[in-house]
Amino acid sequence: MKTAIVHDWLVTYAGSERVLEQIVSLYPEADIFCLVDFLPEGGRGFILDKATNTSFLQKMPFAKRKYRSYLPLMPFAIEQFDLSGYDLVISSSHAVAKGALVSSNQTHVCYCHTPMRYAWDLYHQYLREAGLTRGIKAMMAKAILHYVRIWDATTANRVDHYIANSKYTAGRIKKIYNKDATVIYPPVNIMDSATVLDTEKAGFYLAASRMVPYKKMDLIVEAFSTMPDKELVVIGDGPDIKKVKAKAGKNVKLMGYQSADALSDYMLRAKAFIFAA
Repeated sequence: MKTAIVHDWLVTYAGSERVLEQIVSLYPEADIFCLVDFLPEGGRGFILDKATNTSFLQKMPFAKRKYRSYLPLMPFAIEQFDLSGYDLVISSSHAVAKGALVSSNQTHVCYCHTPMRYAWDLYHQYLREAGLTRGIKAMMAKAILHYVRIWDATTANRVDHYIANSKYTAGRIKKIYNKDATVIYPPVNIMDSATVLDTEKAGFYLAASRMVPYKKMDLIVEAFSTMPDKELVVIGDGPDIKKVKAKAGKNVKLMGYQSADALSDYMLRAKAFIFAA
């Protein structure tokens, strides 16, 4: 059975990529398609160092840093992949991957990490935080997201079977797409219990996430900055990093992106993990 795996974009090794890693391990012979691929040479092990098929967005100006700015072109770009030669198409989607074109004689299974948050439930929040509530730019942004929302809803029928990462996400898939989803929880790396129990706790708190609006990392940092007696270690990077830095007090240590081993070490030693998404 010839299989294609479609992922939104490959720029780092984070949550959705850990799921992709397991899909690739189940289908090691599958071809991988994504809008852009800017993984470093030493960071491709989780996709078995496979070459990927990328869209025309890969060669657009400033795509490596500004690929998210090409959102208006993403629906068109994902539809340009010719998947007609595959029996099974598996999409790993938190944006547009589920909208890949398939025919009636192909099976399309979508592992949906989330319906597009900025087009649906976080639409107004994203516009506010981007300063796009008034003016010509705001009207253009709203028009683009309106178009993306219509496209996203329409392409829901291109998927034969939805898989959700939680009951909560399954509920959002039902609400937005009117489709039932089977819940298969994401992979979890279970630590050896002796390691966990024998590790001495330090005095710091830990927050780790991509720096994107709905994760509310700026809120966590702002809260800890009002409590100088409590130390916070922050791991992660992303579009909101400048906003987070601006709110960080002296008791907040911003570590940026860290390896999986370093993240595990901090988690083992942290007093508590802080989560506000």
